Amino acid sequence: MAKRTFSIGGVHPADSKISRGCKLEYLPIPPTVYIALSQHIGAPAKPVVTVGDKVKVGQVLAEPGGFMSAYIHSSVSGTVKSIGPRKDLSGNNQMVVEIAVEGDEWMENIDRTDTLVTDIPDDPKAIIEKIKLGGVVGLGGATFPTHVKLSPPPGKVCEMLIINGCECEPYLTSDFRTLLEKGEQVVIGTAIIKKALGVAKATIAIEDNKLEAIEHIQKVVDEFKSKGPEYSGIEVLSLMKKYPEGGEKQLIDAVMHRQVKSGGLPIDVGAVVDNVCTALAVYEAVQKNKPLIDNSVTVTGECFPKQANLIVRVGTPLNYVIDYLGGVPEAAAKVISGGPMMGKSIANLEAATMKGTGGLLFLTREQTKRMPESNCIRCGKCAEACPMGLEPFLLNRLAKAGDTDALEANAVQDCIMCGCCLYSCPAGIPLLDIISQARGQVMGIMRARAAAAKAAAEAAKAAAEAAKPKSE
Repeated sequence: MAKRTFSIGGVHPADSKISRGCKLEYLPIPPTVYIALSQHIGAPAKPVVTVGDKVKVGQVLAEPGGFMSAYIHSSVSGTVKSIGPRKDLSGNNQMVVEIAVEGDEWMENIDRTDTLVTDIPDDPKAIIEKIKLGGVVGLGGATFPTHVKLSPPPGKVCEMLIINGCECEPYLTSDFRTLLEKGEQVVIGTAIIKKALGVAKATIAIEDNKLEAIEHIQKVVDEFKSKGPEYSGIEVLSLMKKYPEGGEKQLIDAVMHRQVKSGGLPIDVGAVVDNVCTALAVYEAVQKNKPLIDNSVTVTGECFPKQANLIVRVGTPLNYVIDYLGGVPEAAAKVISGGPMMGKSIANLEAATMKGTGGLLFLTREQTKRMPESNCIRCGKCAEACPMGLEPFLLNRLAKAGDTDALEANAVQDCIMCGCCLYSCPAGIPLLDIISQARGQVMGIMRARAAAAKAAAEAAKAAAEAAKPKSE
C-alpha cells in the first residue's frame, strides 16, 4: 500500500540529517541577550520595561501591540541596558531589549521541575489565555501567534488538529530530537490544544525517515489513553518522505485529502496545524507557567566539526552559539538560518536568536555554487515540482515583463517560496529569487488595494452618518 503524501508536486532532496544522533543540550547562558520586539507575525510588541529595570527569567518585557501580536518575555535575569535598534541577521535595524545577565533568577510562579503534569484544565478559554500570556507562537517557521490560531473566526469550525512532526527540510533535526526526548510533553500539549479547539480528532504526522520518533510517539499515545478522555482521538500518522511535506497546505492535503483554495486558510477546510515544538511550548505555558523563552536549534553542516541540537535562550547572539561549538570553520562560505531550501542567508553573525530560530547551517563554497544560467528549455519540470500547482516558468516570464496584473491572475501570491522550482530547473534559472521578488510586489499592491477599500468604506459610512437628519 502506497504511503500517504500530498498530491501536487514536491521533490526529494537528500536528507543530510547528520545531527540526528545529537541529543538536546542546554546552551550556557550568554553574558548579554538582545530580545527583539518583533519576532512574530503581526504588530511588534510594546515594551513595558525601561532602561535600568531589573528583570527575572519569564518576566514580561513587552505586551502585544495589536490583535495579531504576542507577549515577549525575558529569557534571562539581569538589568535592562538599552531599548533601541540593533542589526538583525539580514543587517536591518530592529528594536530590541538589551539585557546584561546577572545570575539566573526565575519568576516564582514557573514550575521548573521535571514532574509531568497530565491533568488538563477544563476551560478552553482559560487555556487560550495562558497560551497568550506565555507568548507562544508557531515554531514551524511562520511564528503565527498561537492564541489567535486557536480562536477561529465566527462560522469557522475546526474538525481536525494536525501536529506537524515532518521536519522535511534537509539537515534540521531539532523537531526529531524533541519528539524522542520530550514526546510525553508533546502529546500532552497536543491534548491541550485539542481541548482548546473543542475538536475530537488530532493527528501527529511524522515522515517515515523518522521511524524511532514514530514508534516512540505511538507508544506514548497508547499509554496516555488511560489518563483521561482528553487523550482519546489522537493518532500517529506515518507519511512518505517528500519535500515540502511540512508545508501547512501540503500537510493538510496529505492528512485530510483536502486542499486549501488560493488565498484561503487551513481553517477554511476545517484544519488547524501546529508544529511539535509549538505543542511543547503550549505544554510548558499551560502546565508549567513557563513562557516561550527558549527553543531548540540545530547547528550543522558537513564542514562544521561539531553537530548539535541546542536549547537556546531567546536573544542569544549567533556568534556566541557558534563560538561555543568551536567557531566558524575555515571551509564555511555561507551560514544559513534554517535549512538549505527555505532558510535565509545570515549577513550579520552578531544578530540574536528569535523565538522561531530553528537552525544554523554551514555550507561550503562548492555547496553554494549555482550552475550557470541558460535559456528555459520549456521542459515543465518546475511546474511538475511546484506543490502549489503554479507555473514557475510563466511567472518568471511575467516577472521579467513587470506584468503585475498577470502575475496576480496567475496566483504568484500563493507561492510558498519552498524552492522546488529552483531545485528542479535543469537550466539553472534563479526562479525562486525572481518569483519571490515578484510575489512581494504583488502582495504589496494587494495590501494597498485592501487598505484603500477599507478607507473608502469607512469614509462612506462616516458620510452616511453625517447625512442623517439630526434629532431635536
